[in-house]
Amino acid sequence: MSSTKILSLPRYRWPGGVRTGLWFLLIALICLPFADLEISSMDPWSELGRLLQGVISPQLMDSGLVIEALLATLAFAFAGVALAVVCGFLLALAFHHTLIRAICALTRSIHELFWALIFLQFFGLHPLTGLLAIAVPYSGIFARMYAEILGQVPKPPEYALPAGSGFFSAILYTRLPQAWPHLVSYTSYRLECGIRSSAILGFVGLPTLGYYLESSFSQGYYPEVAGLMILFYLLIATKKVWLRRWTLPLFLLGAPFFMGTGLPIIWGNVGRFFSEDIVPAPLRSGEANWQSLADWAGTIVIDQALPGVWNTLLLSQIALVVTGLFALLFFPLINRYCFGVAGRFPGHVFLVIARSTPEYLLAYILLQLLGPSMLPAVIALAIHNGALIGYLTGRNSNEIQLRPDAPERQLDRYFYELLPRSYPAFLSFMLYRWEVIMRETAILGILGIQTIGFFVDSAIQEIRFDVALLLILVAAMMNILVDLLARRIQPHI
Repeated sequence: MSSTKILSLPRYRWPGGVRTGLWFLLIALICLPFADLEISSMDPWSELGRLLQGVISPQLMDSGLVIEALLATLAFAFAGVALAVVCGFLLALAFHHTLIRAICALTRSIHELFWALIFLQFFGLHPLTGLLAIAVPYSGIFARMYAEILGQVPKPPEYALPAGSGFFSAILYTRLPQAWPHLVSYTSYRLECGIRSSAILGFVGLPTLGYYLESSFSQGYYPEVAGLMILFYLLIATKKVWLRRWTLPLFLLGAPFFMGTGLPIIWGNVGRFFSEDIVPAPLRSGEANWQSLADWAGTIVIDQALPGVWNTLLLSQIALVVTGLFALLFFPLINRYCFGVAGRFPGHVFLVIARSTPEYLLAYILLQLLGPSMLPAVIALAIHNGALIGYLTGRNSNEIQLRPDAPERQLDRYFYELLPRSYPAFLSFMLYRWEVIMRETAILGILGIQTIGFFVDSAIQEIRFDVALLLILVAAMMNILVDLLARRIQPHI
């Protein structure tokens, strides 16, 4: 009796990075039916036409006000980032402790505007509000990144140190010199982010460019909006020109003198904020028992936190996938294998403008044009983050050496050579921005989109700071979980 042996071919498995991308795409498609993506404006094209007319004929308001706003924007950015660099570096040295990592994760997971709204309650419109709103979250960011950069430095040079040399000697004489170029590069990038954050602080009343942008846009003075935006783009684009080693001390020393004076700090408000305002209502009313506290927290979670978290997750997952599609579309614009030097110049200009436009400002403009829905937020997040990831991916793809049998046609070269070899780095950038997009999605609630930031802003407007603090902590925990999930996925791509 003969037996037939059946040969079975091994089952094909998609690469880890491809599977990860497909999962994100599937989740975004599932989220689409639940998201409000309608255009509710009566006549968006008319308003867009007026905006474009303003772009064609930009104007600037009183030159004195513009110069003051520009200097204040730079002052808050330099002072906030400088303070964050010092604090972040010190925290990075102790980043191996669980408590330090937890504190840094909490501080960086709360958006600068949330910090500004908190500090406004007891400092008011004082320079300390803007300074700390940038310095506190950036300290957590610097601590994490500096710790990672220092941790990746080769260890052999430490073996040459004399016996008995301590931890700080190893940092000062071996790790810091090797890591210095990477530390400087990342700090320079974060300063650019600080300038964007500083401009946005104007939306809460501080005298930066955002204050005058909001004022001009709300009054329909689109030529002034265009003039201020062009000025902001030029400020970012020329950073390498005006920021040099010899000008840096001048900016740092001059920053405290251009942040304004603001209203005097009423220190009694500071004490009341911590002793009364953020204390849960049941504890203030004398109902100090676990049941009343649980009922209070449960009501907030069910009525506000859960709807806010749900909408934040919906919006952020859709925005993440659209961001990825934008980045894959944008990165060939600056790739040397797709365009020549002259052809890449417009791509560079476009990416600089797109990534320099703060998401909050872009969402604010699109909300006026398209009406209140999640669609303006998705577009704003995708344009800014897509341009940033597209720039990083494009720069990474320029280092690729084409194989001898690489396709000649640009479209074939993109799909069969550049995209497969750039995809792992692209996905790593996407995972890094996932937490950032989640943070930005939450803060867009201040503009009226019903993410968790909407409920935080409503609680602050109603002077219920205990509720606002609970919701901010919920948003922070959500961001921390996303960051942990991204770190778990990273090794599989």
